Amino acid sequence: MQGRKTFEDERELRFSLSAHVPECNFYRQLKQRLDFSFLYELTAPFYGRCGQQSIDPVVFFKLCLVGYLENIISDRKLIEHCSLRLDLLYFLDYQLDEPLPWHSTLSRTRQLLPAALFEEVFTRVLSLCVEAGMVSGHTQVVDSALIKANASMDSLELKVPQQELADHLERVRAMSPADRRAMRNKASQQQRTLTASRDELQEIKARNKKWGKDQHPGASNKDSRFTSNKTHYSPVDPDARIAVKPGKARKLCYLLQLAVDTGSHVITHAQADHADRKDSLCLPTLLGSLTSRLQLLSLSCSTLLADAGYSSGENYALLEQQGVTAFIPPHGTYKGGPAGFTYEREGDYWRCPQNKKVTFRNVLVEKKNNNKKRTYYTTRKDCRDCPIKESCIGQLHVKKIEVTFYREEYERTIARLQSRWGRRMKRVRQATVEPVLGTLLNFLGMRKINTRGLVMAHKGMLLAAAAYNLQKLMRYTQKRSQAAVMALPRPELHGFFKLLIEAWKWKCVKRELRKEITLVLCNSYCGYGLLFCFHCFQLMYKLPFKGV
Repeated sequence: MQGRKTFEDERELRFSLSAHVPECNFYRQLKQRLDFSFLYELTAPFYGRCGQQSIDPVVFFKLCLVGYLENIISDRKLIEHCSLRLDLLYFLDYQLDEPLPWHSTLSRTRQLLPAALFEEVFTRVLSLCVEAGMVSGHTQVVDSALIKANASMDSLELKVPQQELADHLERVRAMSPADRRAMRNKASQQQRTLTASRDELQEIKARNKKWGKDQHPGASNKDSRFTSNKTHYSPVDPDARIAVKPGKARKLCYLLQLAVDTGSHVITHAQADHADRKDSLCLPTLLGSLTSRLQLLSLSCSTLLADAGYSSGENYALLEQQGVTAFIPPHGTYKGGPAGFTYEREGDYWRCPQNKKVTFRNVLVEKKNNNKKRTYYTTRKDCRDCPIKESCIGQLHVKKIEVTFYREEYERTIARLQSRWGRRMKRVRQATVEPVLGTLLNFLGMRKINTRGLVMAHKGMLLAAAAYNLQKLMRYTQKRSQAAVMALPRPELHGFFKLLIEAWKWKCVKRELRKEITLVLCNSYCGYGLLFCFHCFQLMYKLPFKGV
């Protein structure tokens, strides 16, 4: 007989989530390992004493972690996804018939709680990794990645000079709603004002002319433009910056700064920064926060690995001042001494091939990059009758040498990188931080920031890093080496001293060599070290033998 299944809703249902979630489930094990009860005391000042109850702070942070663990960047999709999973409901302490929080509650709570609370959550998760023995602390790898912002390039507006800003705003308000690109301009007056210098604007104008010919054939369209952070801004998300990366399309992004421990590839620090800021300028802030967090966990950093983007003389000097060994390749702006010239440290001058002094004059600071340089000059008298004048200075009257201000720090770093240890550290850096960044971008919801603002982006990056550390923690198994110890039989003293006496009978061997042979025999047979050897000598002197 053919069977047919009909569905009828039960009015009363007795169902146990704990019985239907396996013991080996990831979220069941994570629930047993993770304790967020400290959040109730830390979040109490941000809630009132009356009114409707808000979302549980523990549930909020668990929902955020689930979003990054499941690679979901939308709050609406996250709530829908959690309502269909038994293990997620069990992890959040919700029953089948209990409704989950509204998706807008997550965004409001994320804006309500400060960034320091997210820092505390990340530090607590990192402390669990430290207790499990996953973090060594002494060697840290630093790198960065661009994360797409929640803003479109079509929302960009042109910056105008300060004297034309009022007229520009009146024209914008006069536009129809269909022509307005942003319903609300969140940018400050400083962000809307054009602050670039005349030379920078001239350079951008020249690039804009060559844009259609050299790079993009279709850029000759009248609507095409060469966008730059110096001439354009986003009214939707003023903190987002136009990311310029060779071979990739321009888009509004944030910069993720990351520090990873080389022990088990655990993230020890994460922070958000503007996408147009150089990595070398972000390193001092990153180093200060990283050192404070490691000291809080009773750890210390002694070695720092990074790529050439973090290279600068100021960073080398800062790392040496704090006792951190840096393995950062120098950038192309580094200038050492010219070929054929010898530097004299005592007098702080250079000696040319003709044995003339090139003395120190002053320190110059470049306006474009703020790079400091030490300048050295010769005198006209020294170069007037020089036989190599044409090949050295040409039509000039004196020889000018520009050297990087932190030349000694650069030289020590270059020598360290060229050593065998430096080549090994380069392989360690590539194998440590690159997989972590790839995992965050592709599998932990860091392909795009679903919030707006630098502070909100920082909160999201901290929770994504905490989710990554939780994954590493749950999959970590400590490797313990087993060693078997076996007690060897103690040699008989009679046979032992007989061997010693035979060693002293060799008349052809010098006395010092016979002593060394005796020490070797003592260590190999008795195994008690030098103290027992001296005790053997005392006993041997009492033996009735002439050779001793």
